[in-house]
Amino acid sequence: MPNTLNPLELIARRWQPSAAFVRRAALATVVMAVIIVVTGGAVRLTQSGLGCSTWPKCTPESLTPTAAMGINGLIEFGNRMLTYVLCAFIGLFIVAARARAPHRRSLTRLGWGQFWIVMGNAVWGGIVVLTGLNPYLVAAHFLLTTALLTVCVLTWQRAKEGDEEPRDLTARPVRQLAWLLVAATAALTVIGTAVTGAGPHAGDAHKVHRIPLDWQEITQLHVDFVYIVVGLSVATWFTLRAVKAPAAPRRRVLELLGCLALQGVFGYVQYFLGLPELVVGLHMFGSTLVWICVLRVLLALRDRGPVPQAADEAAEPEAAEPQQAAVASAPSR
Repeated sequence: MPNTLNPLELIARRWQPSAAFVRRAALATVVMAVIIVVTGGAVRLTQSGLGCSTWPKCTPESLTPTAAMGINGLIEFGNRMLTYVLCAFIGLFIVAARARAPHRRSLTRLGWGQFWIVMGNAVWGGIVVLTGLNPYLVAAHFLLTTALLTVCVLTWQRAKEGDEEPRDLTARPVRQLAWLLVAATAALTVIGTAVTGAGPHAGDAHKVHRIPLDWQEITQLHVDFVYIVVGLSVATWFTLRAVKAPAAPRRRVLELLGCLALQGVFGYVQYFLGLPELVVGLHMFGSTLVWICVLRVLLALRDRGPVPQAADEAAEPEAAEPQQAAVASAPSR
Protein backbone atom coordinates (compact mmCIF):
# COMPACT_ATOMS: atom_id res chain seq x y z
CA MET A 1 0.00 0.00 0.00
CA PRO A 2 1.62 3.31 -1.03
CA ASN A 3 2.38 5.87 1.63
CA THR A 4 -0.23 8.62 1.83
CA LEU A 5 1.13 12.15 2.02
CA ASN A 6 -0.66 14.69 4.18
CA PRO A 7 -1.62 18.02 2.56
CA LEU A 8 1.34 19.89 4.11
CA GLU A 9 3.79 17.39 2.63
CA LEU A 10 2.16 17.74 -0.78
CA ILE A 11 2.51 21.52 -0.61
CA ALA A 12 6.15 21.16 0.48
CA ARG A 13 6.88 19.13 -2.66
CA ARG A 14 5.54 21.89 -4.91
CA TRP A 15 6.45 25.11 -3.11
CA GLN A 16 9.71 26.19 -1.51
CA PRO A 17 9.26 29.52 0.29
CA SER A 18 12.30 31.62 1.11
CA ALA A 19 13.53 32.19 4.64
CA ALA A 20 12.50 35.84 4.24
CA PHE A 21 8.93 34.77 3.40
CA VAL A 22 8.74 32.64 6.54
CA ARG A 23 10.00 35.59 8.60
CA ARG A 24 7.40 37.91 7.09
CA ALA A 25 4.65 35.36 7.70
CA ALA A 26 5.73 35.12 11.34
CA LEU A 27 5.75 38.93 11.65
CA ALA A 28 2.24 39.04 10.16
CA THR A 29 0.97 36.90 13.05
CA VAL A 30 2.48 39.40 15.51
CA VAL A 31 0.72 42.27 13.75
CA MET A 32 -2.59 40.40 13.73
CA ALA A 33 -2.28 39.57 17.43
CA VAL A 34 -1.84 43.29 18.16
CA ILE A 35 -4.87 44.10 15.99
CA ILE A 36 -6.95 41.55 17.90
CA VAL A 37 -6.01 43.26 21.19
CA VAL A 38 -6.86 46.71 19.86
CA THR A 39 -10.16 45.69 18.25
CA GLY A 40 -11.10 43.79 21.40
CA GLY A 41 -10.53 47.02 23.29
CA ALA A 42 -12.71 48.85 20.76
CA VAL A 43 -15.53 46.39 21.46
CA ARG A 44 -15.32 47.22 25.14
CA LEU A 45 -14.90 50.98 24.74
CA THR A 46 -17.87 51.28 22.36
CA GLN A 47 -20.06 49.32 24.82
CA SER A 48 -20.41 46.54 22.26
CA GLY A 49 -19.39 43.64 24.50
CA LEU A 50 -22.93 42.26 24.39
CA GLY A 51 -23.62 43.55 20.88
CA CYS A 52 -24.19 39.88 20.06
CA SER A 53 -26.34 38.52 22.84
CA THR A 54 -25.16 34.92 22.65
CA TRP A 55 -22.45 32.63 21.27
CA PRO A 56 -21.58 31.04 18.84
CA LYS A 57 -24.51 32.70 17.08
CA CYS A 58 -25.00 36.45 17.31
CA THR A 59 -28.62 36.03 18.45
CA PRO A 60 -30.58 32.88 19.28
CA GLU A 61 -32.19 33.11 15.83
CA SER A 62 -29.38 34.54 13.69
CA LEU A 63 -25.72 33.75 13.06
CA THR A 64 -25.09 37.37 12.00
CA PRO A 65 -26.22 40.66 13.56
CA THR A 66 -29.61 42.06 12.59
CA ALA A 67 -30.45 45.65 11.66
CA ALA A 68 -32.19 46.11 15.00
CA MET A 69 -28.91 45.50 16.85
CA GLY A 70 -27.33 48.62 15.36
CA ILE A 71 -23.65 49.47 15.32
CA ASN A 72 -22.88 47.56 18.52
CA GLY A 73 -23.86 44.26 16.93
CA LEU A 74 -21.70 45.00 13.89
CA ILE A 75 -18.67 45.88 16.04
CA GLU A 76 -18.93 42.76 18.17
CA PHE A 77 -19.55 40.49 15.16
CA GLY A 78 -16.71 42.16 13.23
CA ASN A 79 -14.32 41.38 16.07
CA ARG A 80 -15.43 37.75 15.98
CA MET A 81 -14.78 37.60 12.24
CA LEU A 82 -11.23 38.92 12.75
CA THR A 83 -10.49 35.64 14.52
CA TYR A 84 -10.83 33.89 11.16
CA VAL A 85 -8.46 36.39 9.57
CA LEU A 86 -5.95 35.74 12.34
CA CYS A 87 -6.30 31.99 11.80
CA ALA A 88 -5.67 32.50 8.09
CA PHE A 89 -2.36 34.26 8.80
CA ILE A 90 -1.39 31.58 11.31
CA GLY A 91 -2.26 28.93 8.75
CA LEU A 92 -0.12 30.67 6.15
CA PHE A 93 2.82 30.64 8.54
CA ILE A 94 2.35 26.94 9.37
CA VAL A 95 2.21 26.03 5.69
CA ALA A 96 5.27 28.17 4.86
CA ALA A 97 7.27 26.80 7.79
CA ARG A 98 6.37 23.21 6.82
CA ALA A 99 7.14 23.74 3.14
CA ARG A 100 10.48 25.41 3.83
CA ALA A 101 13.47 23.07 3.49
CA PRO A 102 15.06 22.03 5.70
CA HIS A 103 11.93 21.44 7.76
CA ARG A 104 12.19 23.05 11.20
CA ARG A 105 9.80 21.26 13.52
CA SER A 106 10.28 23.95 16.19
CA LEU A 107 8.64 26.54 13.92
CA THR A 108 5.63 24.42 12.98
CA ARG A 109 5.08 23.53 16.63
CA LEU A 110 5.02 27.22 17.54
CA GLY A 111 2.58 27.86 14.70
CA TRP A 112 0.23 25.16 15.93
CA GLY A 113 0.64 26.55 19.45
CA GLN A 114 -0.69 29.88 18.16
CA PHE A 115 -3.64 28.14 16.52
CA TRP A 116 -4.72 26.28 19.64
CA ILE A 117 -4.42 29.41 21.79
CA VAL A 118 -6.71 31.21 19.35
CA MET A 119 -9.22 28.35 19.43
CA GLY A 120 -9.18 28.25 23.22
CA ASN A 121 -9.55 32.00 23.50
CA ALA A 122 -12.46 31.99 21.04
CA VAL A 123 -14.32 29.54 23.27
CA TRP A 124 -13.35 31.62 26.31
CA GLY A 125 -14.74 34.72 24.60
CA GLY A 126 -18.02 32.88 24.08
CA ILE A 127 -18.12 32.08 27.80
CA VAL A 128 -17.50 35.78 28.52
CA VAL A 129 -20.59 36.70 26.47
CA LEU A 130 -22.74 33.93 27.99
CA THR A 131 -21.84 35.11 31.52
CA GLY A 132 -22.74 38.72 30.77
CA LEU A 133 -19.17 40.09 30.66
CA ASN A 134 -17.99 38.73 33.99
CA PRO A 135 -15.00 41.02 34.71
CA TYR A 136 -12.72 38.22 35.89
CA LEU A 137 -13.38 36.23 32.72
CA VAL A 138 -12.88 39.37 30.62
CA ALA A 139 -9.48 39.91 32.29
CA ALA A 140 -8.53 36.29 31.58
CA HIS A 141 -9.65 36.76 27.96
CA PHE A 142 -7.17 39.62 27.59
CA LEU A 143 -4.38 37.67 29.27
CA LEU A 144 -4.94 34.75 26.88
CA THR A 145 -4.55 37.19 24.00
CA THR A 146 -1.31 38.38 25.60
CA ALA A 147 -0.17 34.74 25.74
CA LEU A 148 -0.90 34.51 22.01
CA LEU A 149 1.14 37.66 21.38
CA THR A 150 4.00 36.14 23.39
CA VAL A 151 4.06 32.98 21.28
CA CYS A 152 3.84 35.06 18.09
CA VAL A 153 6.86 37.16 19.10
CA LEU A 154 8.83 34.03 20.01
CA THR A 155 7.90 32.50 16.65
CA TRP A 156 9.04 35.64 14.83
CA GLN A 157 12.37 35.53 16.66
CA ARG A 158 12.84 31.82 16.00
CA ALA A 159 12.18 32.40 12.29
CA LYS A 160 15.15 34.81 12.24
CA GLU A 161 17.65 32.46 13.90
CA GLY A 162 18.92 28.92 13.71
CA ASP A 163 18.40 25.78 15.77
CA GLU A 164 21.74 25.60 17.53
CA GLU A 165 21.85 25.35 21.30
CA PRO A 166 21.32 28.85 22.73
CA ARG A 167 24.61 30.65 23.43
CA ASP A 168 24.42 33.34 26.10
CA LEU A 169 25.78 36.73 25.06
CA THR A 170 25.93 38.14 28.59
CA ALA A 171 26.73 36.92 32.08
CA ARG A 172 24.07 35.22 34.18
CA PRO A 173 23.31 38.24 36.45
CA VAL A 174 22.47 40.31 33.35
CA ARG A 175 20.05 37.65 32.12
CA GLN A 176 18.49 37.45 35.57
CA LEU A 177 17.94 41.20 35.46
CA ALA A 178 16.21 40.80 32.09
CA TRP A 179 13.98 38.05 33.47
CA LEU A 180 13.11 40.32 36.40
CA LEU A 181 12.12 42.99 33.88
CA VAL A 182 9.87 40.48 32.09
CA ALA A 183 8.26 39.41 35.38
CA ALA A 184 7.62 43.01 36.45
CA THR A 185 6.07 43.84 33.08
CA ALA A 186 3.86 40.75 33.28
CA ALA A 187 2.71 41.86 36.75
CA LEU A 188 2.06 45.34 35.36
CA THR A 189 -0.15 43.79 32.66
CA VAL A 190 -2.12 41.71 35.15
CA ILE A 191 -2.69 44.72 37.40
CA GLY A 192 -3.78 46.66 34.32
CA THR A 193 -6.58 44.14 33.76
CA ALA A 194 -7.69 44.71 37.36
CA VAL A 195 -7.75 48.47 36.75
CA THR A 196 -9.92 47.91 33.68
CA GLY A 197 -12.18 45.46 35.50
CA ALA A 198 -12.79 47.92 38.32
CA GLY A 199 -13.01 50.99 36.09
CA PRO A 200 -15.92 52.67 34.33
CA HIS A 201 -15.59 50.99 30.90
CA ALA A 202 -17.65 47.86 31.56
CA GLY A 203 -18.06 46.96 27.89
CA ASP A 204 -21.83 47.35 27.72
CA ALA A 205 -24.32 50.21 28.15
CA HIS A 206 -26.30 48.25 30.76
CA LYS A 207 -25.16 47.65 34.32
CA VAL A 208 -22.41 45.04 34.32
CA HIS A 209 -20.72 43.53 37.37
CA ARG A 210 -17.35 45.12 38.17
CA ILE A 211 -14.36 43.89 40.19
CA PRO A 212 -14.98 45.16 43.75
CA LEU A 213 -11.74 47.11 44.16
CA ASP A 214 -11.10 50.77 44.89
CA TRP A 215 -10.33 52.06 41.42
CA GLN A 216 -8.06 54.86 42.67
CA GLU A 217 -5.98 52.50 44.79
CA ILE A 218 -5.55 49.82 42.13
CA THR A 219 -4.65 52.55 39.62
CA GLN A 220 -1.95 53.81 42.00
CA LEU A 221 -0.57 50.27 42.29
CA HIS A 222 -0.50 50.11 38.50
CA VAL A 223 1.47 53.38 38.38
CA ASP A 224 3.90 52.07 41.02
CA PHE A 225 4.65 49.06 38.82
CA VAL A 226 5.17 51.37 35.86
CA TYR A 227 7.97 53.05 37.81
CA ILE A 228 9.42 49.63 38.68
CA VAL A 229 9.45 48.60 35.01
CA VAL A 230 11.00 51.91 33.95
CA GLY A 231 13.65 51.60 36.66
CA LEU A 232 14.50 48.03 35.65
CA SER A 233 14.69 49.08 32.00
CA VAL A 234 17.13 51.89 32.76
CA ALA A 235 19.16 49.56 35.00
CA THR A 236 19.28 46.97 32.22
CA TRP A 237 20.57 49.52 29.71
CA PHE A 238 23.33 50.77 32.01
CA THR A 239 24.27 47.19 32.92
CA LEU A 240 24.56 46.21 29.26
CA ARG A 241 26.80 49.21 28.66
CA ALA A 242 28.93 48.39 31.69
CA VAL A 243 29.54 44.79 30.59
CA LYS A 244 30.15 45.88 26.96
CA ALA A 245 27.28 43.78 25.67
CA PRO A 246 26.62 43.58 21.91
CA ALA A 247 24.88 46.52 20.28
CA ALA A 248 21.66 44.63 19.51
CA PRO A 249 20.51 44.09 23.14
CA ARG A 250 21.29 47.71 24.01
CA ARG A 251 19.30 48.87 21.02
CA ARG A 252 16.35 46.71 22.11
CA VAL A 253 16.38 48.37 25.55
CA LEU A 254 16.35 51.83 23.96
CA GLU A 255 13.33 50.77 21.89
CA LEU A 256 11.66 49.64 25.11
CA LEU A 257 12.38 52.96 26.83
CA GLY A 258 10.85 54.80 23.88
CA CYS A 259 7.68 52.69 24.09
CA LEU A 260 7.50 53.21 27.85
CA ALA A 261 7.73 56.98 27.38
CA LEU A 262 4.90 56.91 24.84
CA GLN A 263 2.83 54.64 27.06
CA GLY A 264 3.40 56.96 30.00
CA VAL A 265 2.00 59.87 28.00
CA PHE A 266 -1.10 57.85 27.09
CA GLY A 267 -1.56 56.75 30.69
CA TYR A 268 -1.39 60.20 32.25
CA VAL A 269 -3.55 61.79 29.54
CA GLN A 270 -6.30 59.19 29.99
CA TYR A 271 -6.16 59.61 33.78
CA PHE A 272 -6.38 63.40 33.86
CA LEU A 273 -9.01 63.59 31.10
CA GLY A 274 -11.32 61.08 32.77
CA LEU A 275 -10.60 58.02 30.63
CA PRO A 276 -11.69 59.15 27.13
CA GLU A 277 -12.30 56.10 24.95
CA LEU A 278 -9.80 56.99 22.23
CA VAL A 279 -6.91 57.52 24.63
CA VAL A 280 -7.76 54.33 26.53
CA GLY A 281 -7.60 52.48 23.22
CA LEU A 282 -4.20 53.99 22.48
CA HIS A 283 -3.06 52.92 25.96
CA MET A 284 -4.07 49.32 25.17
CA PHE A 285 -2.14 49.52 21.91
CA GLY A 286 0.87 50.86 23.81
CA SER A 287 0.70 47.97 26.27
CA THR A 288 1.16 45.50 23.40
CA LEU A 289 4.19 47.43 22.12
CA VAL A 290 5.77 47.46 25.59
CA TRP A 291 5.29 43.70 25.99
CA ILE A 292 6.78 43.04 22.55
CA CYS A 293 9.80 45.22 23.35
CA VAL A 294 10.37 43.53 26.70
CA LEU A 295 10.33 40.09 25.08
CA ARG A 296 12.74 41.29 22.39
CA VAL A 297 15.16 42.50 25.07
CA LEU A 298 15.18 39.05 26.67
CA LEU A 299 15.51 37.20 23.37
CA ALA A 300 18.38 39.43 22.25
CA LEU A 301 20.57 38.12 25.07
CA ARG A 302 21.22 34.77 23.38
CA ASP A 303 22.29 33.51 19.98
CA ARG A 304 21.17 30.37 18.15
CA GLY A 305 23.22 30.67 14.98
CA PRO A 306 22.10 31.45 11.43
CA VAL A 307 18.89 30.31 9.78
CA PRO A 308 19.38 26.88 8.14
CA GLN A 309 19.60 27.12 4.37
CA ALA A 310 18.39 24.70 1.71
CA ALA A 311 21.08 22.61 0.05
CA ASP A 312 20.58 24.31 -3.33
CA GLU A 313 20.14 27.81 -1.92
CA ALA A 314 22.80 30.45 -1.53
CA ALA A 315 22.94 31.92 1.93
CA GLU A 316 20.74 34.99 1.97
CA PRO A 317 21.38 37.94 4.26
CA GLU A 318 19.10 38.02 7.26
CA ALA A 319 16.87 41.01 7.86
CA ALA A 320 17.84 41.06 11.51
CA GLU A 321 21.52 41.26 12.33
CA PRO A 322 22.94 37.90 13.42
CA GLN A 323 24.08 38.06 17.00
CA GLN A 324 27.52 36.85 16.01
CA ALA A 325 27.98 39.95 13.89
CA ALA A 326 26.75 42.07 16.74
CA VAL A 327 29.37 40.57 19.01
CA ALA A 328 32.13 41.19 16.51
CA SER A 329 31.07 44.77 15.82
CA ALA A 330 30.38 45.78 19.40
CA PRO A 331 32.44 48.90 20.17
CA SER A 332 34.95 48.52 22.94
CA ARG A 333 34.80 50.95 25.82
